[in-house]
This record gives sequence, structure tokens and C-alpha cells, in this order.
Amino acid sequence: MQPLKISLETAQKLAKALGMPIERIMHMPQHILVQKLLELEKKQNEQS
Repeated sequence: MQPLKISLETAQKLAKALGMPIERIMHMPQHILVQKLLELEKKQNEQS
């Protein structure tokens, strides 16, 4: 599996927001990353 084609800064922000190591973010399948981002957005909307 190839790493995601995202910048280092983006990967760092995602790792911090999702509480995951950056290596795991970079090698995560794209569809799973999108699912995690949707869950994160849902949590942020519930807190607002």
C-alpha cells in the first residue's frame, strides 16, 4: 500500500486531531481516513 498523497503539515494536523501516530495516518487506506474525518466532524458539531 502506498502512503497517502498529503503534505507533512496536513498529516501532522490529522494525527493531532485524531490522536494517532503520523505513521499510521500516512499508511491508512483513504476510505478509512475519510470515515475518521467524518466522525471527528460529527463530534465537533455535537460540541458546538
